[in-house]
Amino acid sequence: MKNFNKIILAAAGILTIMAGCKKYEQFPVDKVTINYVFDKKDSLGTNAQMFLYGIYAALQNGHNRVGGDYLDAASDDAMSSASGASNVVTILSTASYNSYTIPSDENLWAYYYAGIRKANEFVTNIDVVPVMAKYNGYSMKYVWKGEARFLRALYYFELVKRYGGVPLLGNKVFTITDNVSLPRNSFADCIKYIVSECDAIKDTLMTAPLSNPNADYHRPTKGAAMALKAKVLLYAASPLFNGQNIDASNPLTGYTDFNAERWAQAAAAEKAVMDLNAYSLLPSFKDVFLTQNSTENIFIRQTDNSSSIETTNGPVGFTGAVGKGQTSPTQQLVDAYPMKSGLAITDPASGYNPDNPYINRDPRLTYTVLYNGTRWLNSDLQLFEGGISKPNGSLQQTKTGYYMRKFMGNFENTNAYSAHVIDWQILRYADVVLGYAEALNESAGATADVYNAIISIRKRAGIDAGTGNYGLKAGMTKDEMRAIIQNERRLEMAFEENRYFDIRRWKIAGAVMNQPQKGISIVKIGSSLTYNVVNALTTKFELPKMYLYPIPYDEVLKNPNMKQNPGW
Repeated sequence: MKNFNKIILAAAGILTIMAGCKKYEQFPVDKVTINYVFDKKDSLGTNAQMFLYGIYAALQNGHNRVGGDYLDAASDDAMSSASGASNVVTILSTASYNSYTIPSDENLWAYYYAGIRKANEFVTNIDVVPVMAKYNGYSMKYVWKGEARFLRALYYFELVKRYGGVPLLGNKVFTITDNVSLPRNSFADCIKYIVSECDAIKDTLMTAPLSNPNADYHRPTKGAAMALKAKVLLYAASPLFNGQNIDASNPLTGYTDFNAERWAQAAAAEKAVMDLNAYSLLPSFKDVFLTQNSTENIFIRQTDNSSSIETTNGPVGFTGAVGKGQTSPTQQLVDAYPMKSGLAITDPASGYNPDNPYINRDPRLTYTVLYNGTRWLNSDLQLFEGGISKPNGSLQQTKTGYYMRKFMGNFENTNAYSAHVIDWQILRYADVVLGYAEALNESAGATADVYNAIISIRKRAGIDAGTGNYGLKAGMTKDEMRAIIQNERRLEMAFEENRYFDIRRWKIAGAVMNQPQKGISIVKIGSSLTYNVVNALTTKFELPKMYLYPIPYDEVLKNPNMKQNPGW
């Protein structure tokens, strides 16, 4: 099940093998060329396939990938328990960077262009390899080629959502003698290119359900190409790029006009994925992250089974199960979860009790956040001041009174952690359903189909049906439904590298980040608990420039045709 990681490591080492010590090499190092990788006599395509795995290696594993933290710890959903002047996510959330100092873990321009170059090398050379293996009656090499193009499209999307328009290279593999002083393509051109690539390759990829899931579940499928297209169109239709461009007449930073049809196109693309009937929501929200080859997974970054999420993010205070509590969810995130009735905690009819704040809440809260009294490692967590898991002092521990629970195994009633699935989900079906609801609401209003999409998410979450609307008010306006959808997305997709970008594409980051991120301080006197909301971190978002990253300083310095983003 986990051989793919070993294959990636082998692929990363193929150049080392080719250029290894002459005493042992089969071919002289000066004779090794691209023809060795893409061998006209290699009917198995062995070296070419290893090269393809090297393109996969550029996929990011989002688990604690940003200086040891989740990227969403730089949003209003969490902060780092290791926060300090040099902490990466704190630098991001406090506007403590410029085009020269942006932390390397999010300064991904060169990183993704390296992946794009590898994909171009594969695309331009694979046709000569006489691969005998077939899929659906044609050579497997065409599936591989589609996979390389999918990865290339994904890497472009990762660039565009951070920087806006970027240089498009097509299939060109540049050499040292080429002029690489390329200008940025417009945002519109980049979206058009990525979408056209997804359309062109979808029917050459494997289809879900896979005939050999144990071997192939890491591979992009037709559904993955369609889901990527849908997500790209969703971003393109969002306020940041569609009508609220931070530099209104600048085609590099978004469209220079508003067009409601972009929302309709996104809705149609999301619905096309749903109509494949190849994916579905799992019955249990918690199982989504612990189940391999599930019907909810569309595209994942495969990892080895381990307990590293627990040892990195689990609560402190357990001698038999070490955790360092790296991620501290905010009070804002906790308050965003409704009651089990589906009603917001601010609704007078919800029954929310601030003196017993975690009872009868949306079950996703318990599966996402560890709070005081949560069952964990055969005990009830003590997150009051001086409690076992919040002892204060110099030990790294929660800074908000909460620990992250999401992605972790079922360790409520065990004494130790054990290895489990920790694959990183890049595209999953709940994201498609929420994207469909969002795009359809923006293009057509709060229709029955919008309601049904949100109800399906809430039903799976464990919200009570009530009169049948799972806590949703009947007859909502577009604006009211938008608020529901944005909150639902926050709850469902927490810590999955969505919130950080959602608050940007919705253009609400200025509001939610220019205020203190909050936590809870619980004081225990006898058997009584007093809950006090406290400021945990003062964050900052500089408007409007921080809605896009700066083009890296060295790229602008060495390329006279490279235009910097506004404000940087």
